[in-house]
Amino acid sequence: MLPCLNEIDSVAAVVREAKAAMDEAGVAGEVVVVDNGSTDGSADAAAHAGARVVHERRRGYGAAYMAGFAAAECDVIVMADADGSYDFAALPAFLDRIRDGDDLVMGSRFKGQIEAGAMPWTHQHIGSPILSGLLNMLYRTGIEDAHCGMRAFRRSALSEMRLRMPGMEFASEMVVNAARAGLRIGEVPVNYRVRGGRSKLRTVPDGWRHLRFLMLYSPTHLFLVPGLALLLIGLLMLVALLPGPVIVLGRLFDIHVMVLGALLTLIGFQILAIGLYAKTLAVTLRLQPMDRTLRALRRVFSLERGLVAGTLLFVIGFVVDFWIATEWASSGFGPLNAVRPALFALVAMLLGLQVVFSSLFLFAIELQVREPA
Repeated sequence: MLPCLNEIDSVAAVVREAKAAMDEAGVAGEVVVVDNGSTDGSADAAAHAGARVVHERRRGYGAAYMAGFAAAECDVIVMADADGSYDFAALPAFLDRIRDGDDLVMGSRFKGQIEAGAMPWTHQHIGSPILSGLLNMLYRTGIEDAHCGMRAFRRSALSEMRLRMPGMEFASEMVVNAARAGLRIGEVPVNYRVRGGRSKLRTVPDGWRHLRFLMLYSPTHLFLVPGLALLLIGLLMLVALLPGPVIVLGRLFDIHVMVLGALLTLIGFQILAIGLYAKTLAVTLRLQPMDRTLRALRRVFSLERGLVAGTLLFVIGFVVDFWIATEWASSGFGPLNAVRPALFALVAMLLGLQVVFSSLFLFAIELQVREPA
């Protein structure tokens, strides 16, 4: 499977190389070139070289591949670029891993040989390692080169990978969704050569698309972890300073730090709630499988418990405020010095309201998008 956009300098040679590699490996198959709107005659050159050409008008790396996958008829699909950068001598190694039980086999340029000038220094030593490292940290794939363009997978695994991204982030989506689906992922060395023609890769925009996808696709790390951390830190500061100033390591922490604690508490809960909305929506729409975070939440949380907890928090804050008002009235409405309990009451009431309406919203998501029986 070769996506192609104005690769007249290399596409025919790549098609012939791919066909020769299949012949040498003793496997039957076809070379499918997905033309993504070429204007230089690439589609005709690919067809003359023996490829089946599929046309996809929607521009994008992912869009081209998804059109090709829909048209493919083989049990195993091998992906590569039409620019001549990948050495098809690695094809037998990919097929061996598939025969051994792998569902997705990734090429690793770093385990193979990278020709001088084939990959910019910034991509080889900064961009690719950082993005691959982030992907492994967030999704635990164990893949060294998560953005290698030469891959192979079983066609039967296609539905489990739930591929949707039309752009370059499609490369990350395939690995992430395969890992989330519990597919068996392998990796083999591939040699990376100087490409023919002009590169379509845009370093900063495409790198940002990958980074944006990796972060937004993981609400746990983007929202839940920082939100919970801010919430706990804020609550600690708020409760510790409620009785009065505290001296720590010779430093005085007073009302201003308590105000900061109140702010962190409210911001932290809001970020946490947004993360829960995102995870609940993704699971309800079956875009992502249920994970341990939501399983644990559903074991202890229900709409009714959320409403009770939120109402209780609001009542606690209201009672504290009512006590402050009563004390002020009994003193003849004189000077009032109850900033600490008032701040605590404000946070309790706001948190209570947020818990109530967040609970209602979470269950409204499930109710509105739940599939009919």
